[in-house]
Amino acid sequence: MKNLIIIGAGGFGREVYGLAKRCDGYNADFVIKGFLDDKTDALSGFNYPVGIISSIADYRPERDDVFVCALGSVQQKMKCFNIILDKGGVFINLIHPSSIIMDNVKLGTGLIIMPNVFMTNDITIGNCVTIQAFSVIGHDCQVGDGSHLSSYSFLGGCCKLEGAVTLHTKATILPKLKIGEKAVIGAGSVVIKNVKAGVTVFGNPAKVLNF
Repeated sequence: MKNLIIIGAGGFGREVYGLAKRCDGYNADFVIKGFLDDKTDALSGFNYPVGIISSIADYRPERDDVFVCALGSVQQKMKCFNIILDKGGVFINLIHPSSIIMDNVKLGTGLIIMPNVFMTNDITIGNCVTIQAFSVIGHDCQVGDGSHLSSYSFLGGCCKLEGAVTLHTKATILPKLKIGEKAVIGAGSVVIKNVKAGVTVFGNPAKVLNF
C-alpha cells in the first residue's frame, strides 16, 4: 500500500484530495497520507481527516510515499516537483475514471486529470501536467512538462504546447498551432496563430497583452 502525499494544501490541493478518493486504486493501492505546504495554517477552518505533514523543502520522502503536485502556478509546480524528485520522491498519476483516453496516448508522470477529460489519439502528455474538467485534446497534440489546462480548454489536432504553458478556462487553440514555453492564454480566448514563448494573450481572436 502506497501513501499519497499531495503537494499544496490550498484550494486546488483540496480538490485533488477529492479527486484521489475517486480514482481507481484508492484504499486498494494507496491511501492519502496528507499534504505538504509551507503555510502551516493552510487547512485552518476546513474539515479533513489528514493534515499538513511538513513544509515542502523540509520533507524527506519515506518508503512507500508517492506524490502529486497540486499547485496552480506552473512555475511553482515545477519547482516543487523537482525538489521532491531530486530527493528520490516518486510521482503517480491521478486520472478520474470518467475521463476518456483513446489509442496511442503517451502519458508522463505526476499527472492530475480531472473528470470528463477527453483525449483522442496519438497524443503526448509530459510530466507534471494538470488537465482540469471537461477539457478536450485533439489528435497528435503535444503538451509539455508542467503545463496547466483549466476547465473546458480545447486543443485542436496537431497542436503543440511547450513547457509550462497555462490555458485559462475555456481557452481554445485552433489546430496545428504552437504555444511557446511559459505562455499564458487568457480565459475564453480563441488562439488563431502561433504564440511566442513567455507572452500573455487574451481575447477572440487572442492578442498579446502588454503590462
